[in-house]
Amino acid sequence: MSNPNRGEVWLVDLGYVAKVRPCLVVSIPIIKEDRALVTLIAHTTSPRGSRFEVGIEVHFLRAGVFDVQNIVTVPLAKLIRKLGGLTKEQLSAVEDLISLWLGLQQSDQEIDL
Repeated sequence: MSNPNRGEVWLVDLGYVAKVRPCLVVSIPIIKEDRALVTLIAHTTSPRGSRFEVGIEVHFLRAGVFDVQNIVTVPLAKLIRKLGGLTKEQLSAVEDLISLWLGLQQSDQEIDL
């Protein structure tokens, strides 16, 4: 298994419920001492219109969105094959929403809890 790079899109086996689907790699490549895990954002063709969905058009994916509320970490063995990669600008759009979802940046839409 090759070591996936941040910004690549892979076909991933997410298990029976989540099925096999394209996912964006958002973690950095691992080294020998690290656990063989990769963190991903799942792609869905059933968007809900959430502020945490990023629509990105690339030739290797059907129309849909990356749902940053669906961050998963899986073993490298679950990655089936590389589908392609995003541009720096496309990855940046996803990273901005990840930061918002995780509370790493402020938003005018945030609600005080």
